[in-house]
Amino acid sequence: MGKILDQFNHIKQQLLQKREQYLAGSKTVIQIGSATCENAAGAQQVRAEFEKLLKASGRKDIHIKQVGCTGRCSQEPIVGVFVPDKFPFKYERVTVPKVQEIFQQHVLQGQPVVDLILDKKTSNLYNRLVTFSSLSTATTELPTKWENIFNERLKTRGVAEGSVRSFHGGCLGLYSAGEEGGRVGMLVFPEKVMYAFSTEKELDKIISSHFIEGKVYKPLLADIDPLINRFFSLYGDVAFFNKQTRLTLRNSGIIDPESLADYIANDGFEALALVLEKNDPQAIIDEISKSGLRGRGGGGYPTGRKWNDAITSSDPVRFVICNADEGDPGAFMDRSTLEGDPYSIIHGMAIGALAIGAQKGYLYVRAEYPLAIKRLENAIEQCCQVNLLGENILGSGYNFDLEIRLGAGAFVCGEETALMYSIEGKRGQPRLRPPYPTQSGLWGHPTVINNVETWANVPVIVRHGADWFARIGTEKSKGTKVFALAGKIKNSGLVEVPMGTTLREIIYDIGGGVEAGRTLKAVQTGGPSGGCIPAGLIDTPVDYDSLTQVGSIMGSGGMIVLDDEDCMVATAKFFLEFTQDESCGKCVPCREGTLRMLEILERITAGHGTMEDLDKLERLGRLIKKTSLCGLGQTAPNPVLNALKYFREEFITHIQDKRCPTQKCSKLTRFEIDPEKCIGCTLCARRCPVTCIKGTARKPHEIDQARCIKCGECFNVCKFEAVLKK
Repeated sequence: MGKILDQFNHIKQQLLQKREQYLAGSKTVIQIGSATCENAAGAQQVRAEFEKLLKASGRKDIHIKQVGCTGRCSQEPIVGVFVPDKFPFKYERVTVPKVQEIFQQHVLQGQPVVDLILDKKTSNLYNRLVTFSSLSTATTELPTKWENIFNERLKTRGVAEGSVRSFHGGCLGLYSAGEEGGRVGMLVFPEKVMYAFSTEKELDKIISSHFIEGKVYKPLLADIDPLINRFFSLYGDVAFFNKQTRLTLRNSGIIDPESLADYIANDGFEALALVLEKNDPQAIIDEISKSGLRGRGGGGYPTGRKWNDAITSSDPVRFVICNADEGDPGAFMDRSTLEGDPYSIIHGMAIGALAIGAQKGYLYVRAEYPLAIKRLENAIEQCCQVNLLGENILGSGYNFDLEIRLGAGAFVCGEETALMYSIEGKRGQPRLRPPYPTQSGLWGHPTVINNVETWANVPVIVRHGADWFARIGTEKSKGTKVFALAGKIKNSGLVEVPMGTTLREIIYDIGGGVEAGRTLKAVQTGGPSGGCIPAGLIDTPVDYDSLTQVGSIMGSGGMIVLDDEDCMVATAKFFLEFTQDESCGKCVPCREGTLRMLEILERITAGHGTMEDLDKLERLGRLIKKTSLCGLGQTAPNPVLNALKYFREEFITHIQDKRCPTQKCSKLTRFEIDPEKCIGCTLCARRCPVTCIKGTARKPHEIDQARCIKCGECFNVCKFEAVLKK
C-alpha cells in the first residue's frame, strides 16, 4: 500500500473513531429526513419532539439521525426506526402527535405502530418479508415468476398463511445479458440476506433452510456489492424503493449529509485516494469513456469524450464546473442530491479535476437553494480540514480548490456558455460555439462542465469499474437516471431507475399510477425543452435515443404525468410561456419567434384561433429550432410541435368548436345555472366579482354571459351543484 492510501486510511480511521465515540452505546436509530421538502412538511418539529422525548426517557442506546430526502415526497415527513436484527420500519406523514405514539409504542416497547407504517395496506405484521429482484437487465420479467412459485411452495410446505409477505422489486443490473442472466436476487428480511438462484431446486433449498429450519442457506448467498445492498437493507421492503437502482442517490436517506465521517463510512473518497495513488489521469478518462457515461444535464454528450477534449489544449490553466442551476418546472433532482449527499459531488469533481489537470472548480448553484448551499459549504470546509481538498491533497502534490457561485435564477444560465459568463460576473447570455468550453471556456481557459448527477456517478465508476457500471442500462445509454416524478401521480417523488426502464414501469410500478377514476393521458419529459408522450406510447423505454424518436428528450430529469383532466393546448402554452419569459433575448429567432408562437396559442385558447394558425405554429417552430443561438431556443418549440403531432384534434376542437374539452381554458369555458337545482340562496351572486348573476332570494338565478369573466367563483361556492361548467 502506498503513502497516499496510508494517509487516507489514517484519516478514515480517525473520522470513524470519532463517529464510533459519538454513537457509543447506540442500538436503536431513529432516522428523520432533513431536506427542504421534508422540513416544509414538518420534519424539524418532528425531530424536536423526538429529541424531547428521548431526553425525558433517559435512554442512552437510542440515536436520532438526520438524513437526506429518500424521494418519497407525497408521504413526508418519513421517519425510520431501525433496530438490529429487526424489521426496518418506516413511518409516513409523521406529525408531532404521531411522534409520541411511535416513541412510546415502538421505540420503548418494541411494538410497531402498524397504522402509520409507510405503504402499509393491512394490519398484519409479517414474520418475514421477501423481495425478488432481477440480477440482470435482460431478465426483468423473472421476479414476478419466481414470486408466484415461491408463494406456491410456501403453501405446500405448510408455512402459515400471512406469516411471509413477498413481492417483486426492480432490476439491480449486476449482470449483463448472457452473464448470470437467469439468476434472480432474493432479499429476506429481517435477516437482510440476499440469495441468488436460478432453479426451482435451489429455491426449495432456500425455503427448507431459511423458512422451515430458520437457518441462513450459505451456499446460495449472493455477493451483492455494498453500494446496492446498503440501500436495499433499509428500504427494500417498500415497493417504491425496491424497484429502483440507486447510484446517484446511493447515500440519500442513509448518511447524515452534514457528516464527512458518515460519508467516509460508506466508502466515501476511496475512489479519489485510489486515483491519486495510481497517478494516471489518462486512465481515469479512459475508464469514464469505457463506462459509457453520458451527460445527465440533458444533452447526453459522452462524458469521457468531453474530458478528453479538454486535455488536447496546451493551456495549463483548466477548470471544472458543476452545473447545479436547476430551473425546469417540477424538477428537484439536483436540489435533493445536493442536500442529501453533497460529498459525492465534491468527490466526483476532485477526480474529474485530476483527470484533466484542473486545480480550481466552481459549483454553480441556484440561490433559491439555501439548504443545499449551506451543506455544500459545510462539506467543503470539512474536506479542507482533513486535506481532501486544498493544497497537496493526501500528500500527493495535487492541489484542488472548490468555490461556490450563486445563480440568480435565470433559466438560460443552465446553458454552459451563459453559465460561464455568469461566473465571470457578466450577463448570463450564450455565445456562439465553436470554440467549445473544453477549448476556450471560463476566462478563455479549457473548462469541463457537467451537471450534479454526472459528477455524482464518477466516484461510482472509478470505485467499481467501468464494466460494472456499463452492465446497467442499454447499449447506448448506460447506468441509471434520476427523475422527478410529479403531476397526476399517486406516488410523487424522486426515483432512480436503470436506463431502458419503460415509462409504464416508472408510472405504475413505482409511481402507483394515476388516481382512481382518472385515465393516463400523457407523460411530459424533458421539462420546457421536452414534449408530451401520449399514453399509447407508455411502453417507450427511457433512454436518450428512444425518447428522441417519439419527439421528446431526456432532459435533466423532469417527468410530469398528465391525466384526462389536463388540456394539451394549455400545457403546451404553459411551457412556451416559461421559455419565452426566460429567453435572454440575444438572438431574434428565440426572442421574437417564441413570442409570436405564444401569441398564436393565446388566440387559440381564447377562442379566436383559425386553422391557419396550426400551420404557422409548425413553420415557426421548425424555423426557431434551426436558427436559435443556444439550446434554450433550439428546444423551446418542442412542447408545441409535440402536442400538435399527438394531440392535433384537441387544437382543432379549440379552434372550430370554440371549446376546451377539459374545461381548463377559462375563456372557452361557459358557466350556467340549472334552474331545477338552484334554490336562490344568493351565495353565487354575492361572491361574483363583476355582479353578473341576477335573481332574487329563493328563486333561480341567471348568469349574464356578456359580463361573465369566467372566474369560476360561482361554480366553486355553490353547495347544490346548480352551477354547471361547460
